[in-house]
Amino acid sequence: MRKNYDYSVCFDKKTEELFKKSIYLGQGNNGIVFELPENKIIKIFQKEKICKAETNTLIKCKKSKYFPKIYSSGSLYIIREKVNGIRLDKYIKRNGLSKELTKEIYKLLKEFKKLKFTKLDTRCRDLYVTKDLKLMMIDPKGCYSRKVDFPRHLMKKLNKLGVLNTFLENINEIDSKSAKYWKIQLDKYFKKENIEYL
Repeated sequence: MRKNYDYSVCFDKKTEELFKKSIYLGQGNNGIVFELPENKIIKIFQKEKICKAETNTLIKCKKSKYFPKIYSSGSLYIIREKVNGIRLDKYIKRNGLSKELTKEIYKLLKEFKKLKFTKLDTRCRDLYVTKDLKLMMIDPKGCYSRKVDFPRHLMKKLNKLGVLNTFLENINEIDSKSAKYWKIQLDKYFKKENIEYL
């Protein structure tokens, strides 16, 4: 069960006026999110360190089509573009995993490398599938601080969804070298964590 937190943040006058028009969207482990007018959201954080890290990541990724635009930030908040779409895990439950969507996931993971991320992984809940089948990442954390050299968490969730074999088969058609390496690393991880392939 997710913890409930008290949030306290100082806004500048412009942000304060915007916030008066906000609508609550949800709460995660690191922050609470409200929708703002003009297709924007404000995310309020508990810790300055996490806010700063996410702000810096979004600034570094500002030219990437996979990340929302950042408009402004403070010590405990970010105002960024709202991402519209369906969460990846929910999309897969409804529609399955196509070759086209696998290719989009592969391109996103290659983008991580291009952006010099040290964490080449993401969670399904942090990826949204737009209506034109493009991916957007909503919650980039640990991208430059954690070291993960294959999509471990992503594939663990795909296994739970029952589409991991389909994913690896599709990846093998796109890039057999990556598919082989990811499978070897995943086998080691699943063995260590006592996880079964579904």
